[in-house]
Amino acid sequence: MACIYTGCVDASRRHETTRKLQFGVFGLILVVLGGTAGYVAFGYGLLDAVFQTVITVTTVGFGEVHRFGDGEKVFTIVLILFGVGMAAYTFSVLVETFVEGYLSDALGRRKMENQIRSMREHIIICGWGRVGRAIARHLAREHSGMVVIDRSAERVSAIDIPYVQGDATDEAVLRAAGIERARVLVTALNADAENLYVTLTARSMCPKLFVVARAGCTPAITKLMQAGADRVVDPQDLGGARMAALAVQPHVAEFLDVVMHDSNLEFRLEQIEVPVGSALAGQTLSSARIHDRTGTLVLAMREPGKEFRTNPSSQAEIVGGEVLIVIGGTDQVASLKELVSKRESPDGVPATY
Repeated sequence: MACIYTGCVDASRRHETTRKLQFGVFGLILVVLGGTAGYVAFGYGLLDAVFQTVITVTTVGFGEVHRFGDGEKVFTIVLILFGVGMAAYTFSVLVETFVEGYLSDALGRRKMENQIRSMREHIIICGWGRVGRAIARHLAREHSGMVVIDRSAERVSAIDIPYVQGDATDEAVLRAAGIERARVLVTALNADAENLYVTLTARSMCPKLFVVARAGCTPAITKLMQAGADRVVDPQDLGGARMAALAVQPHVAEFLDVVMHDSNLEFRLEQIEVPVGSALAGQTLSSARIHDRTGTLVLAMREPGKEFRTNPSSQAEIVGGEVLIVIGGTDQVASLKELVSKRESPDGVPATY
């Protein structure tokens, strides 16, 4: 069963509550020790002194163990003033801790559930290990909405991303993460069998969902693709390829990293899909004048189900549904997105989708 869970209180409030509780308990211990020592000084035995101190501080009203003289009366008055006050303070902090924790937990769960229910076109990350955290870190730079799924309460309770605590192979857990409204699911669990099962389950629930799966070994890649994964990544193989690139062409590798992942850089490498019926569909790169009109440079083109056409010539024809890999500034890319969204109406006047 899906279990959506959020931490009880934030770190600062949790620290403050803990500090107050520690102060109350420590003060109460000092009161009991001081009261015991005082009654022992008045000639009480150790057990009688502890008993008299406890019934005085707790105000249970059993009466004096021995008849009080003036000294014991004055001492008991002081003990009551300090002890009862400290006991009441400690008890109130203890109650506050439990009540605040329960209410904050319930409100936090409700808020997170509402947040997930309102999300559309988000990305689901299954697994909050090293790979999952790295994925989330890079996606955060693109301001993508994310939901994390992990079965470990300890791992997910400290993150500030909406999450579902549970087994990602469970359909109920995937539904709690909003799989019907998600755009992409990334399964980055440690075991290939689990990633395979998540892929099968997600594909059966949402046939149009884009699924990216992690593979731990080469044979698993084929199986994951057969299970319905759109892309399969072997982190070890990918890491080796990057290390090789850094060894041979470090500047090229670092430049690609900057272009892809540096959110502060105005120059971006983007993919843009040309809708079927776009005004650009059927035109060549030369007649569309993409560079002249937007300033972007087309590096590659890819028709659905086909290989990339890299460094396309000016006579390369743009096909509806094709993806353009372009590089340019933020404003330039935005201009191209607006351009491909326009279509020609029967009277020749551009219209927008």
